[in-house]
Amino acid sequence: MNVLYNDSTIQAPLLVDGNQIRINPEAITVGEFRGFTGSGREATYIGYPKESSNIDVFAVDLTTGSVRRLTSHPEYCDPIDVSADDEWIAIMDTRGSNRQMFMAGMRNIPPITDIISTTAASSTRNNGQRRFFQPYLLDRYGDRGDYYGQQINAAGDGSPGSINDPEWNGMADPRFSLDTTRLVYWQALVVTPACGGSNPLPCPDSTEPGGRTERIMVAHFTSRQPVPVGTVEPLSDTIPWATPYEPGSAPSRPLSVPGGVYTLYGTVNGSAQITIVENGDATTIDTVSVAYDSFSDDGLTFLNGTESVTVRNPTVTLNEVDWYSDLVQSGQTNATKQTSPDGFHLSIDVLTNIFDANGTLSTTVNGTLYTQPANGT
Repeated sequence: MNVLYNDSTIQAPLLVDGNQIRINPEAITVGEFRGFTGSGREATYIGYPKESSNIDVFAVDLTTGSVRRLTSHPEYCDPIDVSADDEWIAIMDTRGSNRQMFMAGMRNIPPITDIISTTAASSTRNNGQRRFFQPYLLDRYGDRGDYYGQQINAAGDGSPGSINDPEWNGMADPRFSLDTTRLVYWQALVVTPACGGSNPLPCPDSTEPGGRTERIMVAHFTSRQPVPVGTVEPLSDTIPWATPYEPGSAPSRPLSVPGGVYTLYGTVNGSAQITIVENGDATTIDTVSVAYDSFSDDGLTFLNGTESVTVRNPTVTLNEVDWYSDLVQSGQTNATKQTSPDGFHLSIDVLTNIFDANGTLSTTVNGTLYTQPANGT
């Protein structure tokens, strides 16, 4: 048995070298294991972000340790299934809902504040049990460039009870048939307290028999021919990059960067000054602040401004976040990410995912404004 984790320094997503920090593109960070590809050669998982506040799915080769980023859309992805022939990927994603765009819509921000903000960023995807997911189909290579796949249930008219009724949200987990011609997923209708009562959103009436609020959906890919089920070749029980499991062994340590002031240089231009503040006994990180100066990894977009995040945990699951952002991106993309003058203050429990904030955090991308959800919605 293996633990899909390696505490070697070379596996850390952020590498510290003196007073410099570097982003490690080869890091294996299995935060939440999501399953295997059809051939079983790769494990899929939610990993440490490649871009700030953008929660994605990755795949890691169980033999070589090679990592692929399967999704990159700014919206949140979690449930995933890969077809038996490894040619297709089905995901449940909030893309199209604009649920996460207020926080993740500005692309190409290095994942620095994410040292402490990832839990909050991932929790805002839900309103309690309402997930805002819809099913999407990607080819084997996943998101890239302007390709973000296709919504599987987009053909409806959006009316109450239709296959793309926005009040019916996808849940976990989609599954392909072995011959890849069908996909099954399930949906849940928004119900109180995510609507009705003190919530400003009214609750819809179910159009399903008996007023059911959950339903199973089967998508049939009619233009496809069934794919013969192939033979899965066995892999070694030893995963070279993983940690052998030993009964009673301690859980893996969380990502930790010592307190201090660091510099991150853009691959093409500019730099970012990073300040990390630990708590009084140096057991956790309280605050991460970043100041960008013409920072660019691609030479096409340039980032300037400041961002600072402070996180407190009154309980294990409760996050209290103080967020201050004044970022401006220019070049190929013109974007801003800004909080109100008094900052954005979020309280969210990962067990309930109820959005409760004071102040505002909003992102504008090429003239399109994305604002945060209202409290309780």
